[in-house]
Amino acid sequence: MRCICWITISCLKGHSILAGKRIFWQSSHDHLSTPEAPGRVATLVEMPGASCEGMAYRVSPSVFTQLDYREKNGYLRVNTELHFADNQVSTGLTYIATADNSAYLGPASEQDIAKHIARSKGASGENSEYLLQLAQSLRQLKIDDPHVFAIENWLTKLTTQHSTLST
Repeated sequence: MRCICWITISCLKGHSILAGKRIFWQSSHDHLSTPEAPGRVATLVEMPGASCEGMAYRVSPSVFTQLDYREKNGYLRVNTELHFADNQVSTGLTYIATADNSAYLGPASEQDIAKHIARSKGASGENSEYLLQLAQSLRQLKIDDPHVFAIENWLTKLTTQHSTLST
């Protein structure tokens, strides 16, 4: 998913998923873009030695119907081990997109990902807002994510250049 997990032990609790990395290698054709011009969204990919920091939320089982619908574009719901700052370990649920789904885009440079995001929008808004809000949230949580911040940097340059050329 987006390194946001749903668990049953606590609300709003920081966590890490070991051997996983948040990365913009998945397309989205239904929320932040269209089937004709899919956008890019984050997924969690297995990567030995990496870890993905994020937030864990307690939700009621009835919420999974909505989450499953929201994550329908190539995501799988999986159990994962969550490691918390207080050394607790728990099992949570997250959504991941594996390379074998039709919406998987795979690796690209952060600059190319930013270009892709800059031109995508859909029923739920602009793809760029998704990226910018994710970067803002990570900063508020004091989570360093070089991949997300590099894409944000490129997107900011692209939009600044575009607005300069438009005026």
